[in-house]
Amino acid sequence: MGQPTILLIKQIYYPILAAVRVPANLMTIVILSRENCGLSKFISVYMVAMATGDLLVMIINIIVYYIFSYHFPLSFLSNTPVCRFILYMTVIALDLSVWFTVSFTFDRFVALCCQKFKNKYCNKRTAAAVITTVSFLIFLKDIPFFFAFEPHHIINKVQWGCRPRVAIFSSPQGATYVWFHVISLICLPFSLIALFNYLTIRRILVANRKRRGLRGHSSENQCDPEMENRMKSIILLFTVSGSFILLWLTALVTFVSTGLSNPNYYRGDHTNPGYIATEAGAMLKHLSSCPNTCIYAATQRKLREELKKLLKSPWTLILRLVGTRTPN
Repeated sequence: MGQPTILLIKQIYYPILAAVRVPANLMTIVILSRENCGLSKFISVYMVAMATGDLLVMIINIIVYYIFSYHFPLSFLSNTPVCRFILYMTVIALDLSVWFTVSFTFDRFVALCCQKFKNKYCNKRTAAAVITTVSFLIFLKDIPFFFAFEPHHIINKVQWGCRPRVAIFSSPQGATYVWFHVISLICLPFSLIALFNYLTIRRILVANRKRRGLRGHSSENQCDPEMENRMKSIILLFTVSGSFILLWLTALVTFVSTGLSNPNYYRGDHTNPGYIATEAGAMLKHLSSCPNTCIYAATQRKLREELKKLLKSPWTLILRLVGTRTPN
């Protein structure tokens, strides 16, 4: 009997995802770190953080957990202390990716809707402080996951594998923490992103109507740089936030329906509809760490130009080296 279809899909899906997204996120970090994309420095800080969070998801969750741990079950990665650390880091990587997106959304809300607070909040120093604080709080919040797994089996007094501690997850405290984690990872970010987006678009529509009235009918056909900049910010904001909401929606619905967020609970029953739905939600939520680079390239002209330069530079270097070795 062959492998279940969902496992075959995972074996193909995750390596392709990693092969495409790791280089893309690395290029995004390099380009944004140069600060030549015409974006404010504090916006670049958030975008670099988002790209870094997405890269961590690709490396830890996809390459280490889904690919290496699966294809090399007897390697040191299956040693229980290492396995626990990997599981702990997979939770942290997803949390960082999600809350960096929320932080970016809130920053755009402040910049576009809170003019009095804008000068104090929207700067590079505050952006760095926000990213650092969010990261620290996430590391603290997810500590219980490090102790939530026990050895799957013991061979020659060596602990191997990880499985959820039934005593923890079946206890009222454990169940409460799981719900708290899901709310903080999915439900609360959903709500905050939707709220900030609604308030932002309402503010911009009102501001645009007032600006058109002040400029008068004689300038309707003239270019308005201020309104163009607002629209670019809105497009970037809503494409990043919208992709996050759509791709995490399956994971949220699955958890609400089954009450489970980890496919390990199904203990090898790979044909269970709950397992299949949970894995499908996992694949989509990990895909949410991917579209940001494409979104940046599609909405920011200068970023596209920098990307072209970065892609051309290795070939330019090779041509120069070849040229210097060519005899006269």
